[in-house]
Amino acid sequence: MSYKIVVLVKQVPDTANISGEVMKPDGTVNRAMLPAIFNPEDKVALELALQVKDRHGAQVIAMTMGPPKASEVLRECLYMGADEAILISDRKFAGADTLATSYVLSAALQKIGDYDLVFAGRQAIDGDTAQVGPQTAEKLGIPQITYTEEIVNLSKKQITVKRKIDGGQEVVEGKLPLLLTVVKDAAIPRPFKARRVMAYKNARTLMELEKLVEGNSLLSIDTLQDEYQSKGLFIKTWTMDDLDVEPERCGLHGSPTKVHKVESVVLASNEHIKIEPTKEGIGLLIDKLLEDHVLG
Repeated sequence: MSYKIVVLVKQVPDTANISGEVMKPDGTVNRAMLPAIFNPEDKVALELALQVKDRHGAQVIAMTMGPPKASEVLRECLYMGADEAILISDRKFAGADTLATSYVLSAALQKIGDYDLVFAGRQAIDGDTAQVGPQTAEKLGIPQITYTEEIVNLSKKQITVKRKIDGGQEVVEGKLPLLLTVVKDAAIPRPFKARRVMAYKNARTLMELEKLVEGNSLLSIDTLQDEYQSKGLFIKTWTMDDLDVEPERCGLHGSPTKVHKVESVVLASNEHIKIEPTKEGIGLLIDKLLEDHVLG
């Protein structure tokens, strides 16, 4: 029994290293000022999907919405074991909040069709909203299970999942097709496979192929695309024209949320006490913790 799985991934600015002018006047993040990384919880979601592939057999499709350079995370997905990659990229999608992003993603999932499971990280570190997964499921009209820690059982019609809740766990069941959001502790992402790195390091999107053609009269974009497709190295690229979407619901026009400010908060103290690794030192530490009401 084989499944069709779509994993929603995102290239995000590394918010642990905020520097420079990270905000634009329109209230969006100036991503060029921050290094870009694979959103950590999305990578865990991909790992969980690949584990389903290992155990049950599955076609795993990695999909991201972002600027052209987001193709970098799609290649990483292929290195880990994804079978296919799709980039959703269009200037008209720029500045999208969770509402506009989930709208475009739901349209892309409808275009893919016949999927059994959709995996996504619980949240992205650039927004920390945890809204895109649930909103996408709502727009698709499919069940969702959030805060997934473990897949307990899977059949063609139903999945049983252990999910994280305050103070413990709960086991829930849902009918397929279904969307899962995954917490960071659900799995440890596997390393890249050397053979797959060698095989897919030259995988390219349409936009990247167009750059290769620029200024070279000997190359034809159609011929180049056919060549990459025949080798399995073409990363599908979908723009607004490829999806059944309403332009006014996309990008900044379809985004009522605006970011006011991004700050890097550093907690500091003007004094410190050195605790010696002795019985007396430990006693002093306990006394201070009791005094500050940290203990007791």
